[in-house]
Amino acid sequence: MNTRENRLGRERSVKSLMLAGGAAIAIGAAFGTAAPAQAQDGEETGKPAEEIVVKGFRRSIETSAAVKRNNKSIVEAVTAEDIGKLPDVSIAESLARLPGLATQRVDGRSQVLTIRGLGPDFSTALLNGREQVSTSDNRAVEFDQYPSELIEQAVVYKTPYAGLIGQGLAGTVDLRTVRPLEKGERIISAQGRVEFNEDGSLNPDSPGTGWRGSLTIIDQFNDDRLGIALGLAYQSTPTQSERFNAWGYPTTADGDLIIGGAKPFVQSNDLDRIGVVGIMEFEPTDSFRTAIDIYYSDFQEDQRLRGIEFPLFWSAASLEPGFTVEDGFVTQGVFSNVTGVMRNDFNRREAQLFAAGWNGRFDNGRWGLEMDVSYSQADRQDELIESYSGTGYATTGPTDTLGFSLNSKGFFAFSPTLDYSDRSLFVLTDPQGWGAGNNVVQAGFINAPETDDELWHLRASVNRYMDGFFSNAEVGVDYSMREKTRNIDQRFLTLPGGAQTAVIPDAALLDETAGMAFLGIPAQVTYDPLYLLENGFYDSVFVSLSSFSVAQDWTADEDVLTGYVRFDIDSTLGGVPVTGNAGVQIVYTDQTSQGFRIPTSGVISGEIGAQAELVEDGDKYTHVLPSLNLIFNLTDDTLVRFSGARTLVRARMDQLNASLSLNTDITRLTSTDPNQSFFSASGGNPKLKPYIANAVDLSLEHYFGGAGYFAIAGFYKDLEDFVNSNDAFIADFSQFVASELTPDQQAQLGTTLGLVSGPTNNGAGHIKGAEATLSLPLEELSGALEGFGFIASGSFNDSKVILSTIPDPITVPGLSKWIANTTVYFERGGFEARLSHRYRSSFLAEVQGISATRILREAKAESIIDAQIGYRFEDGPLAGLNVFVQGNNLTDEPFITFDGGDERRVIDYQSFGRTYLVGATYTF
Repeated sequence: MNTRENRLGRERSVKSLMLAGGAAIAIGAAFGTAAPAQAQDGEETGKPAEEIVVKGFRRSIETSAAVKRNNKSIVEAVTAEDIGKLPDVSIAESLARLPGLATQRVDGRSQVLTIRGLGPDFSTALLNGREQVSTSDNRAVEFDQYPSELIEQAVVYKTPYAGLIGQGLAGTVDLRTVRPLEKGERIISAQGRVEFNEDGSLNPDSPGTGWRGSLTIIDQFNDDRLGIALGLAYQSTPTQSERFNAWGYPTTADGDLIIGGAKPFVQSNDLDRIGVVGIMEFEPTDSFRTAIDIYYSDFQEDQRLRGIEFPLFWSAASLEPGFTVEDGFVTQGVFSNVTGVMRNDFNRREAQLFAAGWNGRFDNGRWGLEMDVSYSQADRQDELIESYSGTGYATTGPTDTLGFSLNSKGFFAFSPTLDYSDRSLFVLTDPQGWGAGNNVVQAGFINAPETDDELWHLRASVNRYMDGFFSNAEVGVDYSMREKTRNIDQRFLTLPGGAQTAVIPDAALLDETAGMAFLGIPAQVTYDPLYLLENGFYDSVFVSLSSFSVAQDWTADEDVLTGYVRFDIDSTLGGVPVTGNAGVQIVYTDQTSQGFRIPTSGVISGEIGAQAELVEDGDKYTHVLPSLNLIFNLTDDTLVRFSGARTLVRARMDQLNASLSLNTDITRLTSTDPNQSFFSASGGNPKLKPYIANAVDLSLEHYFGGAGYFAIAGFYKDLEDFVNSNDAFIADFSQFVASELTPDQQAQLGTTLGLVSGPTNNGAGHIKGAEATLSLPLEELSGALEGFGFIASGSFNDSKVILSTIPDPITVPGLSKWIANTTVYFERGGFEARLSHRYRSSFLAEVQGISATRILREAKAESIIDAQIGYRFEDGPLAGLNVFVQGNNLTDEPFITFDGGDERRVIDYQSFGRTYLVGATYTF
């Protein structure tokens, strides 16, 4: 299979270095032109440039507090401690410590973000103020694509303003790289870390130790009129996971819940990523500045998974008498006649992310003119390879008598009688006969989804400074073009010559074995599936649809024209100083989706030869989005904020999928009722409108000292056009009349309208919440406590969303009712230590489903503890050196999902172990 061979055989290290060098050359070439510092509309940093050079966690808190205080919107911020050193190992984990924010872990890493109870589909991400594409299947940005070493600051806008392009409904995350002219001095910073997991490696062919390093160079030239910054970050990070997965929980004849099947694994991940950033700023005069930013990330993750899939109650296995039932749940027993499917799987993800932008601004003190051009592009290629072995073809080999019991952690452990490490007992085969329906011996399977996402932005604005109630007026326009494509290649892996079994070659077998001792199976036959693929031990057979009745290949195009006007406020009301802004955006959208129709004769899941026909549909619409931000300065240190805004976020792109499976009913040929017509279908909805929120926010903030503040806030969002993913709508099937009906039948057709089962905007409701934060340097209470301090925040979220087809309120994806974050720290005399805790209550998580799809599933509450200790040399020959030791997930908190609102029905239990890092940063 050429696509697989091209991807798996590629020398990525060479490509990465070439692209990294290319990015650096592009920055160098730009020196012959003018270049800019990206302005952040509607915001004042309020900090002199030299104070942005942070030193230590305390300084990070001070700078972030200043950003929060001086912004005209309600925001949260996190700032690097030193050049190239955020407070955490990833930008996602740093964001997760902010009030009202939480992350979901994927393979042990914090990856996607929840803001104020709304999951990743409801927020957007910017890089230096510019909207970014995503490597995910939809719009949600996967923050592990951004090396923390290259991020100087992240600002989360909880309330928008009119000039904020690409704003989200829940919030907007703006990742910011360093601005060289603001530093005012040459800085060279290098960093290195070694990291490892307490479990070592769970698979013998994966590393147990990794490392990461970075280098940042910042300098200024031409009397500080020209500034450059170059950053390079590389990481090779291993993570481990012990995974229990249940098929589900059917009921016995007596109505008791029982495990239907299990698919446990030990999983080892090896992530390699290189990131490059280049910034050039040029300010030839006091009235003109320009800047060029380039960012590139190349990401590869290899996953090795080994385990045994046990079909149990949902199979030919027999539940033996004598099992134990507790409160309607079978907790212990024995299955006989069990045919396990031994798995030696391999997954690879490759992703490339590129972003570039140019900005120029002229400002003479009365008028300002600004232009910005940007491009963002992301490619992702996944290859999910399943390799099966067993004792014989289609349940004909020796079977197991398998004991099972619910352990104290909430998942099932097993007691086999079969020796799963016996190489003489297992062969390559289709142990369950899964491929029989397609007349193939399914000895494995490949899912290979790919996405490509491109976004262009062109923006221009003009502003006029004024005296009076309004201090500034700005008018702007932004035009964006986005195209995202998803394709999936699926193939059966069969044995050459139509054989039912094949011996596992010695060359593929590994000297050491993997095992699932955590659930009672200490070892299994362990081999390298890539060796089998690359040396002719498998043939591949293309399959259409696999487990889908609707094609999963699609392209979504969006052309968006946004005009806005914003007035900045700087005045007094009743003797109280008032600042802020008021404005409106008018957003025109032209959206189109292309997909595929499977003819009525081919709408069969797993069809090998089904043919697809291209279909296209879309819509055009306009939204008016007013916004108001007011700040009442009650005293020099106490302020009240009020915000009201109408915001939108666009529907998931897989829900805009134009693909459909067409159904016809000749008995309804003459019917004129669209609900009972000849045509019907299931699929996506390319006419979906965005989610809409009418939001009100109120915040009280009091600041003291450099890093101290207290804030309490409340919000309410009235939600409109909420997407109901399991609904139906009327559509016109005129384009299918000629292909599906004879001329005589066309004359008899009652209507071309019909019912499509798919997503609609027939949902509405609200989400509300409250947040409180206290940042307290304890020296404010007593000088004896100098260096001690803590930051604590808590938030409560609640929602009520009703879909037209469901009378009861739904669970909003990503919503945790309670989120709490606490960090206790000490910094004095160069010594640094901190202990952090983050908690989120149960929530609806997005996880991987069958055939590389994404599904929603309930997740249990999480409580994660991290710690760091270090020493900063402030004087002498080692001045500038910072050494540290860090431990993450110190309580080995698992990620657990469950089914049906019953926490006993665990679907996925993932334990990632404790991770430790030892590192040093040197700045000179």
